[in-house]
Amino acid sequence: MNISTFNIQPTSRFAGSNTTIRRPREIACFSYDDQRQFHLGETSLRYYYPPRLPADLNRGFDTFQQLDDSADEHLDALLQTIIALEKETGKKCEADIITWRGMMTKILVAPFDIMNGFEMNATRFQDTIFIEENNAYKNEQKIRQRNQRMPPGMASQDLMAYWGYKFETLCLLRQPWDPTPREEIESREEQIVNNSSQYCSVVRTGIGSTRIVIGGEVDAVWDCKPDRKEDPIHWVELKTSAEIHSDRDMLKYERKLLKFWAQSFLLGVPKIIVGFRDQQGIIRRLEELETSSLPVKVKKYGKGVWDGNICINFAAAFLEWLRNTIHGDGTWRIRKLEKSPVIEVFKVEEHGFGDILSPAFSAWRST
Repeated sequence: MNISTFNIQPTSRFAGSNTTIRRPREIACFSYDDQRQFHLGETSLRYYYPPRLPADLNRGFDTFQQLDDSADEHLDALLQTIIALEKETGKKCEADIITWRGMMTKILVAPFDIMNGFEMNATRFQDTIFIEENNAYKNEQKIRQRNQRMPPGMASQDLMAYWGYKFETLCLLRQPWDPTPREEIESREEQIVNNSSQYCSVVRTGIGSTRIVIGGEVDAVWDCKPDRKEDPIHWVELKTSAEIHSDRDMLKYERKLLKFWAQSFLLGVPKIIVGFRDQQGIIRRLEELETSSLPVKVKKYGKGVWDGNICINFAAAFLEWLRNTIHGDGTWRIRKLEKSPVIEVFKVEEHGFGDILSPAFSAWRST
């Protein structure tokens, strides 16, 4: 097997701030409803309104309607949205790479996330590389995580995952604050948590010479979406984190901030709201963070455990290399082993798209 490798280390070779970045701009959107049914448009768009504090994130865990995400959804919803966009505009959605935000996040944070691994599948079609998560690998990781023994006094992995979804439910409204009845705002604590419903933004962006189209979930909008498509949208990303009591806690929090920043940066989300919780899952305070100022904040006032410019320069160099490495027909694997300083790329199938492209998309593009 012929394996091509891209070195992540030493990160110093990606220092500086010379990479051009194209501001992410929404070109389309789609929604999943509470039954995980796909809909074009913004039916699942939610609006931010702060929760009442202190907020107990444990409430309703026994009625949690949890999405079973073990099935492989591939890029189907994203590609369906692109078909609709191309029909509407009469133009091909040109990009060097089309993928989910989650895949781009893993690539962007790779220089400072050596401990974790990833596996993706990719194929080239009409000069665009389409990248999805390797679902078998994702499911293996989830089982490993679930079986991890938590330290005494710590909540289970399942409960901690629920805390994140509960926090979102406590912060969201189905319509803007003004027309929302007071009882609806105040009854959010009683609402059954369902994580099937999602609003997904499809954005056009670029890092270095690589043009990218990304689809990713957005938690909420601060006010309303603007009428003009070219205007920036005041998106909000919602996160929870443990309260900081020591230097060690601060270090853990800064590592978390790397992922928070990368996810929001890629979709053009300007604001992150963090709910700080105690060990019992009670939110005590909220903090608003500006996505654009996070790298400077970490570098200047924190432990300096990551550097945003290095991440961006690395991603630019890696994506350019990837475009020269994945060529011709077939399916490829993009893999980073845990603790490995290299990303490997190799062919797993000589021909075809390996289910990465939906039949509807390849048929549409071939007409």
